[in-house]
Amino acid sequence: MKKNVHEVDFCVVGGGIAGMLAAISAARHGLRVALMHDRPVLGGNASSEIRMWICGAGSRVPYLQETGILEEIALENMHRNPKRNYSLWDALLYEKVRFEPNITLLMNCACCNAEMNGTKITSVTGFQLTTYTWHTVRAKIFADCSGDSILAPLTGALHRIGREAASEHGEEFGLETADCHTMGMSLLLQARETDRKVEFTPPPWACRFTSDAEMHDKPHTMLRDLNTNFYWIELGGLRDSIHDTEEIRDELLKIAFGCWDHMKNHGDHGADNWELEWVGFLPGKRESVRYIGDCILTQNDVEQGAAFPDEVAYGAWQIDNHLPGGFELSGCGGAHLQKRRLSEPYGIPLRALYSANIDNLMFAGRNISATHVAFCSTRVMGTCGIMGQAVGTAAAVAVAHGLSPRAACRDQIDRIRELLLDDDCFLPHFRREISKLCRTATLDSPAGNPEALRNGIDRRYAGTDNGFFGKLNQPITYSFGRKVKLSSFRLVTDSDLDREFVEGNPNLVKIPMPLFHAQSYDGTSFGFPTCMLKKFRLEIPSADGGWESVYEKDNNIMRLVRDTLHVETEAIRLVPLETWASARLYHTYGSGSVHLFAFEVNE
Repeated sequence: MKKNVHEVDFCVVGGGIAGMLAAISAARHGLRVALMHDRPVLGGNASSEIRMWICGAGSRVPYLQETGILEEIALENMHRNPKRNYSLWDALLYEKVRFEPNITLLMNCACCNAEMNGTKITSVTGFQLTTYTWHTVRAKIFADCSGDSILAPLTGALHRIGREAASEHGEEFGLETADCHTMGMSLLLQARETDRKVEFTPPPWACRFTSDAEMHDKPHTMLRDLNTNFYWIELGGLRDSIHDTEEIRDELLKIAFGCWDHMKNHGDHGADNWELEWVGFLPGKRESVRYIGDCILTQNDVEQGAAFPDEVAYGAWQIDNHLPGGFELSGCGGAHLQKRRLSEPYGIPLRALYSANIDNLMFAGRNISATHVAFCSTRVMGTCGIMGQAVGTAAAVAVAHGLSPRAACRDQIDRIRELLLDDDCFLPHFRREISKLCRTATLDSPAGNPEALRNGIDRRYAGTDNGFFGKLNQPITYSFGRKVKLSSFRLVTDSDLDREFVEGNPNLVKIPMPLFHAQSYDGTSFGFPTCMLKKFRLEIPSADGGWESVYEKDNNIMRLVRDTLHVETEAIRLVPLETWASARLYHTYGSGSVHLFAFEVNE
């Protein structure tokens, strides 16, 4: 077999949402990165192979939608892929990693060995099926974002499987006695509504459910249950959720085709005109191995909105515990689920994202250091994604200072958090530091008071807008009182995080990739946030007493806009010219409004 060796700073194992964002963020902060992924497409549970929606804190609590790289990807998908085509989605995720400078992407490559030097990992090796090649990656820091925590058995990292006893952490939802059961895995379905009746003949090996009782009364009508995505086609919680996956997949396929047969051929479920478009053959996993870090997040932390001095991410998805019996449990009254809604975000500490006993091992995704109950909230992909960006950023700081993840957490947490906030990663218990240049400058606009643009909170939060409602063609001006050399600017636009100004099916508008395409919503096509700033210009005073343009951008689709400047000036102003809504109009007569969250320049 051919053997390749890669020398990098940071190696990420697993190319789901968490692993992708870890790799991208580390690369953007200057590290040489290798991303080893065992599938032909990126995205993990969000990829075309599984097709789970990306949920997060903002899916349940207003104004908490995840930002940073995740929002960057979501906005590009909204702009380029309004029909939510999964091939286009796969291509976008591939593009984000493959064409990011500093990343070596190893796809179809399963990690299967790790070399150790005491309590440090020196290299990992994976087999690439498509090329019959062994790839060995040597790195300073490793991140396991594989979901199933492949580096735990390969390195001896402390880890846990199953549910804790209540006595261990004082958790209300803990068990009387700990066990090894987990949440199960699911196969999802994709269906499309047509304008005529569609017949369905099930395969002979499919389960046969002639009554709703045989379906365990799970929600399954096309009239009111479009948002369920058949998550309840779930098994495996009572078995080994890693080693039994192939057998569990076989059973899930029987159930999936049997459920569709039931909906089409056994009773009226509003499915006559619906056709089955896609069935997953790769189960979407919820839970398997969780690492143990210097901090273990608990149910009490999640419910009490805990703040941590080393907070680098946050969550607010409900405690959403799928009980191990899965499909076999009754769907009446949600008996197969244990839930508790949250109303406030909780912090996720960096100490829960690196190993307690392996010096250079970090992790992000559905394997962080959390109890089973806390994990029921942290496991969703929006939360996993921002944890991934945090891990990549922390790795970059650690490598730059020659530190282990633990030492970086102890000595450089302020720098890590500064970078995350500057990269538009919201942290609910911290405020972004504004540069001294902008803090001491005069900021004004004829459209109103723009002070909110430098308050360090770049979104609506806790009942406060934190933004400036300006007018198109009305400038927002910084005056410095002296000549300064400006090197860059930072602008945060309103990308409609709660998706209130996006066209499409209102029941699915917060979900990036709907699995059900209904004719009643024009095939469930979506638009782009119409409130987004589309066109703007930066100007400085000119020699003739007017203003000259030094930067102009059109067709902007990003919430966070940053770029370099090379100007010396006593003042600079931002002139918003168009939003995506105003660009559709023949004329706004100067009355068009724009909503912005931050405008800052740097020396």
